[in-house]
Amino acid sequence: MSYDRIADLPLTIESASMDRLERETSSGFTRVTTEFSFEGPDGAVGKGEDVTYETDEHDALAETGLPDLAGEYTIDSFSGRLADLDLFPAGAPDREVFRNYRRWGLEAAALDLALRQAGTDLASRLDAEYEPVRFVASTRLGDEPSIDRVEALREAVPDLELKLDPTPDWTESLIAELAATDAVRILDLKGQYSGTEVDVEVSPELYERLIEGFPEAVLEDPALEDGTEALFEDDAVRGRTSWDAPIHGLEDVRDLPWEPEWLNVKPSRFGSLESLLETIDYCQERGMALYGGGQFELGVGRGQLQALASVFYPDTPNDVAPGAYNEPEVTGELPESPLEPPADPEGFRWS
Repeated sequence: MSYDRIADLPLTIESASMDRLERETSSGFTRVTTEFSFEGPDGAVGKGEDVTYETDEHDALAETGLPDLAGEYTIDSFSGRLADLDLFPAGAPDREVFRNYRRWGLEAAALDLALRQAGTDLASRLDAEYEPVRFVASTRLGDEPSIDRVEALREAVPDLELKLDPTPDWTESLIAELAATDAVRILDLKGQYSGTEVDVEVSPELYERLIEGFPEAVLEDPALEDGTEALFEDDAVRGRTSWDAPIHGLEDVRDLPWEPEWLNVKPSRFGSLESLLETIDYCQERGMALYGGGQFELGVGRGQLQALASVFYPDTPNDVAPGAYNEPEVTGELPESPLEPPADPEGFRWS
């Protein structure tokens, strides 16, 4: 198993620090994350990123600080230490999944440091190679949806592929315009969110228009309820249905309404490296097509998603476009897909 290849890596942490990162985004909100740094006795530094969405949680962490994590471990024993700690000492987070987000940032930093202390990188440790990473750009179309941002992005990068978030106010004419680009690879229906800022009203009429208007696009996170469930009884539609928000570990995959052919892998949702890697192994053994998902990472976290995609699922429509695609305005040159691997990889980074 993939986790077995990294579990016994030695890890020595002498000190830990963190930096608060902040940036405006193309989705109209200010993104704040925390980047962790672990330093070892040899001067090597490992980094990871907490992508918790609530700014208040990052501010509280800055006040309380991290627990004392100095010591000698293996990757597996460090993970066990984190499992015993309350990583939100200022109070329980608004959403329990934020505990996984923070733990992931710390485990990623530990893996980065351990690999550097061993003089190797993730791909080598997994007896694999870094491959070029195909990516799509994820974007919203505005409060009054239009094709304008899509056109601006594709003017900068003509072959750019897209992941879009449909809303009930998408008109038939807009759907036709978008379909005519032949660039839409994933439609994120966001039907599995509840009580968040990204909730989307469930519309059977919209689902039907999307299924017909984009006959090859992956349909992510539909709400299966009265009015929509019947649309997903067709094997062809099920065959291009994917899941994201409900997936926090292997049992969540097993509990899906049917065994999927597609799955969005957001590492921070899993919390631990063991949970992430055992789920990837399970899905790939069953021939599921996996693609990476991002969460507006501002620091090292984005490259770590790209590293995982490069090793495990480089050829699918990964939602791991470089951070420039999340800027509010489309300006300057944008990187093109696929992303080439680094010439001299080290640790758990991809830059």
